[in-house]
Amino acid sequence: MSYQSEAQLEENLIKQLVNQGFNRITISDEDQLKNNFRNELFEHNKAKLNNEPFTDKEFERILRHVEGKSVFQSAMILRDKFILEREDSSEVYIEFFDTQNWCKNRFQVTNQVTLVGKYTNRYDVTLLINGLPLVQIELKRRGLDLKEAFNQINRYKKHSYQGLYRYLQIFVVSNGVDTKYFANSDKEILFSNTFFWSDENNKRISTLKEFTENFLDKCFVSKVIARYMITNETDKLLMVMRPYQIYAVEALITRAFETNNNGFIWHTTGSGKTLTSFKASQILSKDPNIKKVFFLVDRKDLDSQTIAEFNNFEPDSVDITDRTDTLVKQIKDINKQLIVTTIQKMANSIKNDKYSKIMNQYREEKVVFIIDECHRSQFGDMHKAINKHFTNAQYFGFTGTPRFFENRSQEGRVTADLFEKCLHTYLIKNAISDGNVLGFSVEYIKTFDGDIDENDDTRVAAIDKEEVFMADKRIENIVDHIIKNHNGKTRNKEYTAILTVQSIPMLVKYYDKFKELDHDLKIAGIFSFGANEDLEGKDEHSRDSLERIITDYNKIFDTNYCTDTFSSYFADVSKKVKNAKIDILIVVNMFLTGFDSKTLNTLYVDKNLKYHDLVQAYSRTNRVEKSTKPYGNVVCYRNLKKNTDDALKLFSQTETTDIVLMESYEYYLDRWLTELKKLKALTPTPQDVDSLESEESKKQFILAFRELSKILVKLETFVDFEFKDCELQISNQEYQDYKSKYFTIYEMVRKTQDEKTSILLDVDFGIELMHSDRINASYIMNLIKDIDFSSKEKRDKDIKNIITELDRADNMDLRLKVDLLKEFLEKVVPQLSENCNVDFEYSKFQAHKRIQEVNYFADEIGLSADFISDSVAEYEYCGIINREEISNEVKEKLKPKFLERKRKVEQVKSFVYDHVAKYNI
Repeated sequence: MSYQSEAQLEENLIKQLVNQGFNRITISDEDQLKNNFRNELFEHNKAKLNNEPFTDKEFERILRHVEGKSVFQSAMILRDKFILEREDSSEVYIEFFDTQNWCKNRFQVTNQVTLVGKYTNRYDVTLLINGLPLVQIELKRRGLDLKEAFNQINRYKKHSYQGLYRYLQIFVVSNGVDTKYFANSDKEILFSNTFFWSDENNKRISTLKEFTENFLDKCFVSKVIARYMITNETDKLLMVMRPYQIYAVEALITRAFETNNNGFIWHTTGSGKTLTSFKASQILSKDPNIKKVFFLVDRKDLDSQTIAEFNNFEPDSVDITDRTDTLVKQIKDINKQLIVTTIQKMANSIKNDKYSKIMNQYREEKVVFIIDECHRSQFGDMHKAINKHFTNAQYFGFTGTPRFFENRSQEGRVTADLFEKCLHTYLIKNAISDGNVLGFSVEYIKTFDGDIDENDDTRVAAIDKEEVFMADKRIENIVDHIIKNHNGKTRNKEYTAILTVQSIPMLVKYYDKFKELDHDLKIAGIFSFGANEDLEGKDEHSRDSLERIITDYNKIFDTNYCTDTFSSYFADVSKKVKNAKIDILIVVNMFLTGFDSKTLNTLYVDKNLKYHDLVQAYSRTNRVEKSTKPYGNVVCYRNLKKNTDDALKLFSQTETTDIVLMESYEYYLDRWLTELKKLKALTPTPQDVDSLESEESKKQFILAFRELSKILVKLETFVDFEFKDCELQISNQEYQDYKSKYFTIYEMVRKTQDEKTSILLDVDFGIELMHSDRINASYIMNLIKDIDFSSKEKRDKDIKNIITELDRADNMDLRLKVDLLKEFLEKVVPQLSENCNVDFEYSKFQAHKRIQEVNYFADEIGLSADFISDSVAEYEYCGIINREEISNEVKEKLKPKFLERKRKVEQVKSFVYDHVAKYNI
């Protein structure tokens, strides 16, 4: 079967776009791009300009305004007006893009535009709106990995997307069969931020033809750029919404504008409800018929994360104080259309008579309430008072786990009782299928013996008594089990975990048991203590327990918290979990809802959970991060199998949990053996990798070994896993040898300077899969310090062992230093005596090599060694490379042409980066 070529795919796409109303034009280079922009901008603003085209000087002013900006600055300019001073001294507002009447913009398509940056690059298909390139489409022929087109865009961003191409808002990558879109950024874009398009029912639209028909409809793509992109001013970040977010906002605002009815959005936990609800709030708040938009959260959810996210989108919209009068002041401010506050303060403002004058002003006005996590009972309890006061209010709820009959509230209410109609759904099965959240790997560990069948749910329920589950031996066994398996679950503590338990006494018992046993884990605990709790039968007040837990925390992290500063302690714990500084956080209920952390990948469960509580808790682990986090790990020390199945079926609206729950250990072992056969067929031994001559054969090896490594990441998270030759049919040593060969190819590609010759340049190596970081620079230096010089045999044996470890190293910083360390071990260490100071000898050796390397590079490039040394010293001291200074030095000393000067400057920069990384241990 012959594949459709990339050129054919491109031509078919352009024909389709022309049929959809895009005007095809030919633009070969940057000058033609600017001339076209000049003409199109004039045509778009023709009426304002009284049909008088731009003069050369006027267009120069426009170019000075639009060029030389960052991607984010360009995005802001695109959405703003420009006051152009004409040559007759009159002033006129120039519009670059019509954000209100999307279809009234001017649409063009071109292909194979050539721009010269660090390298000469030719872009596939560009969509221009009013002459500005706003959408870039990169194509690969059918059968090729979509990520190759994605990596190509990241290269273009780095090397040649400049001038007017900084105005690109959206990228599209496609191989004809699969198509994804994503927002432009000044930072490196992650593949996890690329999205498939879908229809309103979450059915994926992946072929290029269908995607073009739907997403690249000229009015629709213009609408997405105008309405459904977010300019995050705090982080200087451009974001584009996902399809289900767009459909939800459309449904909500239609209901708000056209009816007085309520509604709710059911989008699974972790799918980005904050962004969706913000965009809906923002659009509603700009409507003159709506006096106020209140975004209500529960008090316990108004953490630093919620505040930061909303203030990123709408500065100062969040009322962070505990004072109700602060909220009332915001309500009084007629310029404050969008207010984020707590359900509790809103209820207080209505009940308190001293605020009645202000609050009564809005009694009959149209106000909209948007309620986050609207499945919570708190809103139901306060709904009556709020509803009674605001007689013309509309309510819209957002939840990942609605209340149904099966999980109705204690009063028997379901979500639809308060919010009437579900306006849009995006279920956990949809999110997993799209790669927007991870699935779960759930393991059930039996924790007590006897004649009780733990799989018999009725019997287990019958023995659910405190004395059984609180037994000292049981707690100790569980803690032992966690300590033994935690590194495997969290990839050697690269990720972090939560342990949730049934009560405060159990939490304290677990915490004390962890303190008793030997391990290197950083353990923290947090809970709300009761001010006047009953102490009968207790040795310690819960506040005293928390106080000593916080005291231990202060010693570990050099902080100074106590129970009087609980909110600060809570914020710090939240931050440290997100930064993976805490290995295991023990909780009862806190952090199980509304807490998002990509570095959290494991949940240990020793409490009964069901329905929304279970899904909310499990969902703390399933935020997408990178390929080293294939799913959220859940380890249950209770028999929650039926509860898990029931909850996942309910919230997936399906009869099976197959989509949500990951496969068994045996399934991944079988896949490992299959992929291993493919690798061995290509390269029977690691040494055979050296015989691969063509780039195509090297690519096949990369893909085969990468696939094997992906499966290993999944296998390693299971309690059952051990790297046994008999089971995996390959020794750990042989696998490591393959990995070393893989790194050799990767480093060859990384260092290549000829961008056009290597087909491996855009291949996704998935290099993070290979990292365990056990063998890092500190580890190797400690081995070198411990070399036994008492005899030649012992010394040589230690040297050989260290070199073997260096060959296995997967830490990228260390791999830069491998040749240096090997030379020290092979040439210097054999000359050292038993009483030598190895640290001093290495420092002396390294200093000599640094000077040697700087001198060699300076001689090679034609600059003075002193200048190169000064550039290195400046970067080491302040982390800055002065590009202008380097450029001036190159210009003065070498007098090269422009492009050659740019190349030399890049060479110096690369040398300084690599040199500092190599010599800093």
